[in-house]
Amino acid sequence: MTPPTDTRNAFGYTLIVPPGWTRIPLREGTQDAVKKIVDEAAERLSHDLPRDKVTEARLELYRRLHSSVKEAQRRDGVDLYLPVEPMHGYLIAASIIVAKIDTATRDGVGRQDVLTQLLTNSADSEPAEVAGSAAVRKERTVDADPEKGAEAPSRHVDYIVQVPSSGADTGWVVVSFSTIGDGDPKGDFTDILVELFDAVMTTFRWRTE
Repeated sequence: MTPPTDTRNAFGYTLIVPPGWTRIPLREGTQDAVKKIVDEAAERLSHDLPRDKVTEARLELYRRLHSSVKEAQRRDGVDLYLPVEPMHGYLIAASIIVAKIDTATRDGVGRQDVLTQLLTNSADSEPAEVAGSAAVRKERTVDADPEKGAEAPSRHVDYIVQVPSSGADTGWVVVSFSTIGDGDPKGDFTDILVELFDAVMTTFRWRTE
């Protein structure tokens, strides 16, 4: 089994993802990362499928990865994590997006006030702590919306985390997980995937070097 991956990023964090997941950087090196994923998948398929079927699968995988990357970039993501190898025989439909929001506090509103507002304004929010930083965890279910490309209902979990600051406000990191699970966003399998993401978040660390 492939060991967990300790993944680093230029703005200062590390995250250990499960075996079979990979990181696609969204600011630079994106196309190289996508090509590597597609090449490795095509190599695995080439042992079981004829060449024309491998080509079809290769094009479809590239299309899906390109769509996922564009959506993550639209959300100001800096890293996208995707499962690219089967888990217990199944390739799960899920993603993790890490985004950095550089927002300074204004008009005397401190970051703790922002967290309080997030908790007050959403019944699906709860206080959390990530790598020693105050955070908010939000969980929700989103209905299918084919007109927006969402063919199935999905489960979403967001961690909104204060970036450590020695004085000036340095913004927030938002780590967002989404999955359609096995088609039932409230089912047992989806619950397991949410628990897996919560476990991944316990490995989040700020990089100080």
